[in-house]
Parts: sequence; structure tokens; C-alpha cells
Amino acid sequence: MQTVLSASLNSNGAPHIEILEAAGFEVRILPEDVNRFDEDKLISYLHDCVAVSAGAEPYTERVIAAAPQLRVIARTGVGYDAVDLKACDEAGIVVTTTPGVNHHAVAEQTIALLFGVALGFPELDRRVREKQWKRMAFPRVMGSTLGLVGLGNIGQAVVTRAVGLGMKVLAVEPAPVAEFAKKWNVELTNFDDLLARSDFVSLHAPLLPETKHMMNAKTLEKMKQGSILINTARGGLIDEHALYDAVKSGHLRGAGLDVFEVEPLPLDSPLLELDNVLLSCHVAGLDRESWYDTFVMLAETIVALREGRWPVECIRNLEGVTNWRWDRE
Repeated sequence: MQTVLSASLNSNGAPHIEILEAAGFEVRILPEDVNRFDEDKLISYLHDCVAVSAGAEPYTERVIAAAPQLRVIARTGVGYDAVDLKACDEAGIVVTTTPGVNHHAVAEQTIALLFGVALGFPELDRRVREKQWKRMAFPRVMGSTLGLVGLGNIGQAVVTRAVGLGMKVLAVEPAPVAEFAKKWNVELTNFDDLLARSDFVSLHAPLLPETKHMMNAKTLEKMKQGSILINTARGGLIDEHALYDAVKSGHLRGAGLDVFEVEPLPLDSPLLELDNVLLSCHVAGLDRESWYDTFVMLAETIVALREGRWPVECIRNLEGVTNWRWDRE
């Protein structure tokens, strides 16, 4: 019997287990208390598996080389920057994601962080707990400008909510959907103009070599005085030390962050010192509905590949390959 490793966090009781077992796989659960970012620990569970339900743990060249039977790395969500695609291409391993199932959840987390920082959290919460009853007034969100770096499924889901809240929306997108932008009155612009005009900047871009630290000392300086940065995409998009300086100096009014360069966020991170930075633990995209749909799609994709089908909308590598087979010769 072939084994699939369920390495994703929050996967206990998820529907992929039943689907995979019904298809004849054995499912091995990576315990929640195992450090899945430790390559040796990951290898010890993965070494004889044909597929893995993957989270943000690192699938490096070394990890891939230590799993000679591996056929599929099935990533929950749409990000796959923790996977070495080149090594997977060379090994004939298919890398898949679950597009179209979590964009509403990410959009809601984006709006939650935006409102939280805009209205003075976490500082207000801390003051009440410390019996410092100090009332403060903040600028109204309605009528403000939201700049979106990325207008894919998630960015579009943010737009519909932001417009409903009375916000003006700017966006930067290399391949914009003109019909959507026109319908929702989204102004397409360039990156520098968006930074200069937006009261809130929200990141919805993939982490690529060209986007790593796209928010750095220079670009943060270009943001409007007193604006707020939101990130529910990938931690590596932001130079966190530069962000700390920008918030500490008062140039930015604050930030709302769900993702970080190192996760879990180290306890010595200077970001933890700031009352006007609101943090969450990479939970954007993790509402109950998207959690269920993600694991169903992930399992169905693995089964489809074993049966000889090629769910192209979920596959992120092996471009141009036409002779891929589940069974190795």
C-alpha cells in the first residue's frame, strides 16, 4: 500500500484522510508537536511516501533527494515558495496547489487586520487591561484609499468588501482583469503612485526572487505619511527591520501582519515591541469552509494524478511535460 504523509498543520480530522484512504492509500499523520521546519524530522516521516499534503514546511533539494518514491507535493493554499521547483522538475515530482477555495477567507482576514490597526488595536486592548482608560480618535475608514498590490482572486475578493465599506481602491497588477476593474471602479496604476496615494497598502503578491523585500526602506519611505501596511500574502515580501523603523519613526501609522519571514515569529522580533502592529499567526485563508474545501481539492488532485489525469489548473511545475506517469519505470 502506498503512503501519503499529511504534514499540513490543522489537518487532523480533515476530509482528505477519508478520501485518500478510500482510494487505497495509507495516510501517515505528522504529529502537530513535531517541528516540521526541521529537515531531518520531515525526512524521517516523508522518506517512503508517494505524496504529501504540504503546508509551509521546506521541501528543499535535500528533502526531495531523501524521498525517492515521492510523486506529488500537494500544497494547501496557493503559495508554494517553500518548494524547490527546480529539484521537483528534475525528480519528476508534481507540485500542486488548491486555487479558488480560500480567497474569501484571506480577504476577510485582510479587512479584519485593516480595521484593527485603523481603529487603534492592539494598543486600545492593552490600555483597558492595564486600567489606562484613554479614549482616542482615529481617522474614518470610509472614504479612505486602499492600494492593492496584486489583483488576482484574493485581491478581487478584497475589492468587493472594500468598495462596500466606501473605500476608493487602487491596484497594481501585471495582468489585470479589465472588466472586473471597470465594474468595481478600481483604478489601475503603477507601484510608486499606489504607495504615494494609499492610506492602506495591502499585499497580495506571490513571493518570487523579484518580489522578495519589495517593501524595504526605500519603498516604505514612498508610502504616504501616516499610512498602514497590511500583509496576508508572504512574510518575505517585507523587510521586517525596515518596517519596524518605519513604524517606530511614525512615518507609518501601523501595520497588520499575518505572515512573517520566519514562522513562528521569533519572540525577540522587534515587531513585538510595537503597540500599533497587529499580528496573527498565518491564519488568513483558514476559515472552516476554506479548510474543508482545500483538503478535498488536495486529495482529489492526488487521486486524479494516480489515475492518469492531469488537473492542469492545480499544477505549478513540469511545464511542457507530456509523458509523466505515476509509476516510475
